[in-house]
Amino acid sequence: MGKKARRNERRLLRELRLDFGALLIIGLSVLALSESWGVVGRALRLFLRFLFGNWSFVVPPVLIVGALYALIRRRPPRLDHPRTAGFLLLYADLLLFSHLELFTRLSADGAFQPSIVRETFHRLALEAAGGVPSAAGGGIIGALLFTAFYYLFGYYGTVIFGGLIAVSGLLLFSGTSVKAVVIPFKRRLSLGLRRLKAARRKRRPALARGGPAPSAPQAGPEADGALSVEAGGPSAEGEAAVWWPEAGGQGMLRISDFVDRVAEEAAGAGGAVDAPAGGEAPGAGDAQNKAAPGGRAAKAGLAAGSGEAGRPGAGDRGGPAARPDGGSRSPSADDAGAGEASAGEGAPAAGEGPLSRPYALPPVELLDRPRRATAKESRSIAENAKKLEQTLRTFGVGARVVHVHRGPAVTRFEVQPDAGVKVSRIVGLADDIALALAARGIRIEAPIPGKSAVGIEVPNDDIAVVTLREVLESPAFQRSRSKLTLALGRDITGEPIVADLGRMPHLLVAGATGSGKSVSLNAMIASILYKATPDDVKFVMIDPKMVELTVYNPIPHMLTPVVSDAKKAAVVLRRIVQEMELRYERFAAAGVRDIERFNAVSGEPLSYIVVIVDELADLMMVAAQDVEASIARLAQKARAAGIHLILATQRPSVDVITGVIKANIPSRIAFGVSSQVDSRTILDMAGAEKLLGRGDMLYLPMGAAKAIRVQGCFVSDREIEALVRYVAEQGRPAYAEHLTEDEPDDAGEAVDDELFPRAVALVVETKSASVSLLQRRFAIGYARAARLIDLMERHGIVGPYEGAKPRKVLVDRIPDRFIS
Repeated sequence: MGKKARRNERRLLRELRLDFGALLIIGLSVLALSESWGVVGRALRLFLRFLFGNWSFVVPPVLIVGALYALIRRRPPRLDHPRTAGFLLLYADLLLFSHLELFTRLSADGAFQPSIVRETFHRLALEAAGGVPSAAGGGIIGALLFTAFYYLFGYYGTVIFGGLIAVSGLLLFSGTSVKAVVIPFKRRLSLGLRRLKAARRKRRPALARGGPAPSAPQAGPEADGALSVEAGGPSAEGEAAVWWPEAGGQGMLRISDFVDRVAEEAAGAGGAVDAPAGGEAPGAGDAQNKAAPGGRAAKAGLAAGSGEAGRPGAGDRGGPAARPDGGSRSPSADDAGAGEASAGEGAPAAGEGPLSRPYALPPVELLDRPRRATAKESRSIAENAKKLEQTLRTFGVGARVVHVHRGPAVTRFEVQPDAGVKVSRIVGLADDIALALAARGIRIEAPIPGKSAVGIEVPNDDIAVVTLREVLESPAFQRSRSKLTLALGRDITGEPIVADLGRMPHLLVAGATGSGKSVSLNAMIASILYKATPDDVKFVMIDPKMVELTVYNPIPHMLTPVVSDAKKAAVVLRRIVQEMELRYERFAAAGVRDIERFNAVSGEPLSYIVVIVDELADLMMVAAQDVEASIARLAQKARAAGIHLILATQRPSVDVITGVIKANIPSRIAFGVSSQVDSRTILDMAGAEKLLGRGDMLYLPMGAAKAIRVQGCFVSDREIEALVRYVAEQGRPAYAEHLTEDEPDDAGEAVDDELFPRAVALVVETKSASVSLLQRRFAIGYARAARLIDLMERHGIVGPYEGAKPRKVLVDRIPDRFIS
């Protein structure tokens, strides 16, 4: 009795231990699912992340499933079970390949770091200490596995053995073998080859007995339900179409499908295919066809219709392939339609230049691959975070670093001040923080939009190059359906930043020389070329500098040649305004509101027009009044008409970016500028004067409260030339000549007024233009002198009226057309 009681007691203790252990594992696993569930949950989550890295989230659900299995089956899972072993192999292989990917990113040029285990340990320790997110790969276990495999087999050997481990894990987990996978595949392949050979052997004599070739419409061999090989294809054994009574609504089968059908029927119908053409009475054949028009006799009777070729009415069914429903089909209909389709694809659209072939968007292989950034020690980020906290404490500011984002150009430390600490105190310590961190300049964002933290942006020692290709290949760019998607770069967190010019709807870009403005313009143009065909988008480019945008002249997207003359640019802008008005008239006639709805209902869709001005300051100097008026009208009304502006200038002063232009262009980009005044002119806020150059920008989209710091895309001249060459090979531009034609001379009075050439000569020689000057020199009245000054302004000789200031003389010599 005592022994039995002790055995029961031991069994009960074992069951209690099993239940307690399983419930404890379930509870701890649930806590580990979220770090917000107390200190224990955060500690468990960090511990699992330390061991398993980025794949630590798999462990808690697996432990919960194992504990439930133990509670239900009253025994723990067996680790030597094939499925369990297969899962463990797959998970270990996942950790190995995760660390292989991390190693690739941490290696500057494929060189092995001093210790990948130490690097992983420091990354995880930094995350545990300050909440700094970092890529952990497969954790310490993945680091150890990778180190061992890399030491034994090298990089490619690790990839090969990792793949073998994955296959082994799959086989164990699925409970199958290589033989069980290969043998059925081999059998199906052999059976298919045998059927194909048999079909070819049986089809050739049957076609030979089928009478004359079916290319002649009056000598068709097929009867009702028989097969017919369509004429007009390349060859009867190649791409010919085959009539099959049960082929569905179309009634036609490709030759490959026909071979499979014949092979199946050959196996089921015995020697029906080999029956002599005349061995069956005509009446018997008719009886079979009437009794079962879609049956086996009709399917196998490839040559049965040859005996009916001379019967009355047989020729009516001969030429066009006879259909069971009484319809007929032209033997060459498919081929003729295909020829028309192929000819139509290559034909240029109305108003377009001839294309050498159907337009294909350029491949990303024309651009350089993303460059591997040299991995920086995470310890330096942790040290800077500690220095930052210590510096703030030194000046009596209580705050702690709660998050760190390392971007391509700057690292942003998110600092959370203690209760009662004013944000202005942190902002006032900008120079002291820069001194403590040995930084060449910092920018403070106080507060970060949507967060209760202050952002302190510290420049990196090395600026990582953001290539255009990596942004074009990003999901954000690929998901965008807009033809006007612009690739801008990456933000501080490393996320790609793309923008839709159609929603902006216009963009103002400003930056000093060498800040990356022209490169960014090239990246924007290239990103549109990767999205839009010449029918979708047209470009009008104005480049007073004559060297930046002329490379795009050969592409078929150009609506006009690149305009380099400032006075002609003013004319082009006025013509674009006229085009906008004409489009609105067409919209009103069609009863639609914008270009998208018009293109949906119209048979002649309109292209979007993107007007790019590389140097707005030059245009404003020559013809400020006309240019400002045209830009203002386009900015106010052109969005619905599908016309969008990208205006760039290296001098963001108030006489260039006027209040009218700023009010109508809410989306802006500021590169590095020389002063805070220029930054406020372009962004209405300070900050652009502290940018680092080389593509470092502040992007203020329409409706945003604060600007986003972005490292702009870099695209080299060689990449642009390759892209232009690829696009230009597909067609030549079809210019709209009316946009660049010189306007008719509206100064009829000046031509008839004999004083006008003399007045022009006087103004050019004296470098002074005023009504009183002309009145004194020529002894004329005020009205005539004022009219002469107005005509000079129209012809671009003098600048606009500036109040008390004298008008500027815009030319250095007398234009040839005014020399008498």
